[in-house]
Amino acid sequence: MQQEDIHTKRSTLLRKNNSQELKIEINQKNLEDIFLINGSHFITEGILNSDLIIKPKTCYMIINNGKTLLNIHYNQDISNHKIMYDPYKYESLQRIYFKPEMFEERYNIPEGYIDTLPKWYSFKFTYPDYNLIFIRPEFGLSIQTHKFRNESWEILEGKPIIINGDKVYYYVETGQLFQNPINTYHSIINPNKDHNKFVVIKERWNGKFDENDIDRVFNPNYYE
Repeated sequence: MQQEDIHTKRSTLLRKNNSQELKIEINQKNLEDIFLINGSHFITEGILNSDLIIKPKTCYMIINNGKTLLNIHYNQDISNHKIMYDPYKYESLQRIYFKPEMFEERYNIPEGYIDTLPKWYSFKFTYPDYNLIFIRPEFGLSIQTHKFRNESWEILEGKPIIINGDKVYYYVETGQLFQNPINTYHSIINPNKDHNKFVVIKERWNGKFDENDIDRVFNPNYYE
């Protein structure tokens, strides 16, 4: 495959380049409409053609934030590039929401949670001063920002891929901490193939906590 069309509000897969330099061609007028992952960089504005050169063994992904179809050309066949994350792999899967009992049976869930937020790709236990979040294997949370709160994450299990501001971190180890200031892009991807290997994070916040205070700039599975 040396070209692909990406519909609005959708993306390519997150792939890893092979041993040759990859050059991506996109119409100049569309550069202001994309977000780009190029290795450890998450670029959301001022994208140049030079940013579309992917070094060997480097991960890359393009998100179409424009209002029209995006046509992408590659200077080589990318069919053999390793897929790190496919946001649409389970798009047609029946959406069965998780129940708290599943996690209470498998994990040592602390007592005292005051609320839960069940979804088909994640589960959240809310405590008075933190959240405990479980992210399903091969799924990712939307790329989002908040206007009224800062967040901090502590990785408890799972070796996720983390988008944190303008940086991307791969296979993050347990115990690592991340700060997500107000209006900063952030997301968590669980790249694990084993259906038992959830990513687990402890999330704290400062400011006004409100589930409606979320601007989802990339929402591949259209979750609320």
